[in-house]
Amino acid sequence: PARAGRSGGAGRACSRPGSRAGSCPRARAQGPGACPRSGSRAGPRAEGPRTRAGAGPRAAGAQGARGGPLTPRALEDPARMATTKAVVPVAGLGTRLLPATKSQPKEMLPVGRKPVVQYVVEELEQAGLTSILFITGRGKSAIENHFDRDAELRRALGNGRKADLLAALAYEDANVEFFYARQGEQLGLGHAISLAEGYVRGEPFVIALGDSIIESGHERSVVRRLVDAFERTGAAAAIAFEEVEADDVVHYGIADPAEPVPGPGGDVFRIRGLIEKPSVAEAPSRLAIAGRYVVGSGIFDALRRTRPGKGGEIQLTDALRLLLDDGQPVIGLRMREGERRHDIGNFESYFRSFLHFALRDPEYGASLREALASELAK
Repeated sequence: PARAGRSGGAGRACSRPGSRAGSCPRARAQGPGACPRSGSRAGPRAEGPRTRAGAGPRAAGAQGARGGPLTPRALEDPARMATTKAVVPVAGLGTRLLPATKSQPKEMLPVGRKPVVQYVVEELEQAGLTSILFITGRGKSAIENHFDRDAELRRALGNGRKADLLAALAYEDANVEFFYARQGEQLGLGHAISLAEGYVRGEPFVIALGDSIIESGHERSVVRRLVDAFERTGAAAAIAFEEVEADDVVHYGIADPAEPVPGPGGDVFRIRGLIEKPSVAEAPSRLAIAGRYVVGSGIFDALRRTRPGKGGEIQLTDALRLLLDDGQPVIGLRMREGERRHDIGNFESYFRSFLHFALRDPEYGASLREALASELAK
């Protein structure tokens, strides 16, 4: 995709009436920062990941090196190293949720009062991020429409004496600029992330999977602590982990943890290796990747050197293992007690997540608990 920029940066301001500078909800194939109505792009289209000559396929269970020394970024220019951007991949087909996802993105399925992806955006905004790139695909326009300010709907609510409902649209006023790039072919999470290279322009950035909600009752969220740990330690990448049941490790990428990293909270550790979906006997821990990462721009070189795996897909976990093999430090953040990941990947997890949030609804939660008790008694 073409490069993108915030107001005053490399990206052109969108010429659509009412659009914010640098934010065009219709910029897809041209890449973020490119408005199809302005007739220009902010930069050249980036190439897709390239294969390193002679590189062999990587074993799913290969362990990486522990990496080099951690060097706090505070010793460098803090303004240059500040993490303000996030990439949210939402191009998946959602086949495990058919037929519900045949004509709408799985990221737009409601969980309680809000669609899944709204929880993700609110989490990123609360963590202090101000620019978000969605990696979309076919049939994902509902995501763009959801975050586009709808003046007509607001007028209708105001004129129809439904002004109290305007509070439900408060998310439209978030202090975040949105950009969109399109993944034309399903070639894996790593490939989707590679499309963001022109957008991030050498800066560190957060990766937040668009079908995962991270619930946290702590003052500083998982993403905020992950960003702080990444910037404090100078790691090449930081990954959030959730402890899962032993029988569930076969479904996730699992950390091989090394020594703890000194710092507030005591929940940061060095990563020795990453193992994709190990057997219960092979798993070095029960720490599963929780769908939140912070990475430096070096991830793009690693992605270019990552060989496609099954189905021709390029996986982000393989690129992270390359960073470890290169001697670069990668750290993990252990989610705390009371923090929980809701993975909207299949009907069971979706039903559980909807029930969890619905039963905690401040207006209807109590009556729903009574209704649930009545159903269970039958």
